[in-house]
Amino acid sequence: MEFAYGPVVQVPADRYPKVFMTAPPPLPKFRRHSILAVLMLCSLLIWLDNTVLSTALETLADPVRGLGADPGQLQWATGSYTLAFATLMFTAGALGDRFGHRTVFSSGLVIFAGSSLWAACASDAGRLIAARAAMGVGSALITPAMLAILMWTFTGPARAAAIGIFSTSAGVGMAAGPVLAGFLLEHFWWGSVFLVNVPVAVSAAVGLAVLVPNFRSPTRRPLDPAGMLLSISGLAALAYGLIRAGQVAAWSRTDVWAPIVFGLVVLAVFVLVELRAKVPGFDPRLLAQRTFGGGNVALGLLLFAVAAITFYNAFYLQGALGFSPMKAGLANVPTAFGALAGAPLASHLVQRLSLRLVTVPALTVAALTMGGYGFLGLHTPLVWIELLLLVQGLSIGMVIGPVTAALISNLPLEQAGAGSAVTNTVRQTGSVIGIAVGGTIMSIMYRRTIEPSLEGAPGAVRDQARVSAEQARHVATAIHRPALAQAADDAFIHAMHVGAGWIAVIALLGAAVLLTALPAVGKGKGPMPEPDHEEARSSV
Repeated sequence: MEFAYGPVVQVPADRYPKVFMTAPPPLPKFRRHSILAVLMLCSLLIWLDNTVLSTALETLADPVRGLGADPGQLQWATGSYTLAFATLMFTAGALGDRFGHRTVFSSGLVIFAGSSLWAACASDAGRLIAARAAMGVGSALITPAMLAILMWTFTGPARAAAIGIFSTSAGVGMAAGPVLAGFLLEHFWWGSVFLVNVPVAVSAAVGLAVLVPNFRSPTRRPLDPAGMLLSISGLAALAYGLIRAGQVAAWSRTDVWAPIVFGLVVLAVFVLVELRAKVPGFDPRLLAQRTFGGGNVALGLLLFAVAAITFYNAFYLQGALGFSPMKAGLANVPTAFGALAGAPLASHLVQRLSLRLVTVPALTVAALTMGGYGFLGLHTPLVWIELLLLVQGLSIGMVIGPVTAALISNLPLEQAGAGSAVTNTVRQTGSVIGIAVGGTIMSIMYRRTIEPSLEGAPGAVRDQARVSAEQARHVATAIHRPALAQAADDAFIHAMHVGAGWIAVIALLGAAVLLTALPAVGKGKGPMPEPDHEEARSSV
């Protein structure tokens, strides 16, 4: 069964299609609620996967329990997923309009389930990276279709209620993901954190086939293959150069600066191509608007910082402090609870103050909590770590949801789709670059710090210890040199301190951009939209 709906594309002078909504016949109440349950299951699946990987990073780096992956490979295991997600989102929506959102959704679930099985069975880091990229493709196909089905299943007041219920799945995924990953890693092999996705995806696919109509648009939007290929190529080359710098601990090598330059040139070409397109999938013109452009840049800088500090956190808790996966998962729960509370708290405060007065201080506090990692050490009491994570989640939740909602709501309706594509792409791009840069700073500083402790050690020991603190701890145990393990811990802590300082500077820059971008609206100066709680939770 298929229902057709807008937008009907009529390209006016400003190149944006006017949108005409044609509501499908209403579905029975029980069926609508069943569809909502299926969508929540899929949303939970995606956010669980995002959080379990960060808990599994330390295990994947272990040469015995995992794959012995070096920091660069772990950066790619995380970044390849985000890269595929970032660059395919604006194409996935057009595919749903063309072939039906249920069709695209089902295809995404099949890809996600198959690539999860591939990741679980990966025998080396290269295969895991490829599998993670494929999982990103599946997620990119799922997310726009999931939201489109939700919007066209419910109308009127029921839609607002459904969105509120649906958004809780992201918070549940954030809170439950680290704990689930900890349980699986303690009782099974590392691949179980990916294998658990398969039965959930299969159940969701069955629910889609039985319950969900194939909503589609009568007008086919262009797929923008040139923009997709250019954005993927440019971001991949840029990320490769940045990650490679950490692997070789030098910026002057050709295999470092050449990919970075090539990536920047390709991304510039991508912008030019999108500027010339009649109906661009990613419209750079929107970034020229002060509030929309500045707000998105600030969000991109914040997500850069969030991705980098999350990468550090995984190795700090399990590596330097020696937490078990379960204990590390439980230790991260305050971040999720903080994010859950942050979005609604900001919504109430914005009604009384203004968006700028609420979000700029919140982003400043978020930056300071990231800089706070510079004061964490090997003997920091757990209560201080938990307090830091709680405040960090709360402040980030107070920024992402309200700012995203305000930016999209301020656009004309005919630009809402293009604005959503820009916001999603900028946010995910910030995450990709944050993982690359943050991990590279950590790798370079670790190598420089550990080097004096390796004098007199055999060549094979030096080579392995230089790779990462995880490898150094492993070889120290094998050759019975506890001093080397202690030196590795100290080198990692120093690298984390340096990296945290730079990450805090980037986040503070985001606060400065947000301060100049948002209007100084006082109390009561117009209604503010309800924030997108799911965006806030899923991005921490």
